[in-house]
Amino acid sequence: MGMPGMPELLIVLAIVVLLFGAKKIPDLAKGMGKGIKDFKKAIKEDEEEPKEIASKEEPKVEASTEAKIEEKKSENA
Repeated sequence: MGMPGMPELLIVLAIVVLLFGAKKIPDLAKGMGKGIKDFKKAIKEDEEEPKEIASKEEPKVEASTEAKIEEKKSENA
């Protein structure tokens, strides 16, 4: 089951023309191209977001309560 050859592609193209008509095919192609363009744009925007988030400073976190208790125990010992 390799790639379809030229005769198979021509048959598929003929079926598409019969189903949709020659006038609608350019509109379908235009819509598909626009969809692909929007999809690529959305992916690019999603890739840029983590870079912006990573560049922001992370807030400092205080030591947990358990760590403070262990620290006091070690000071008292």
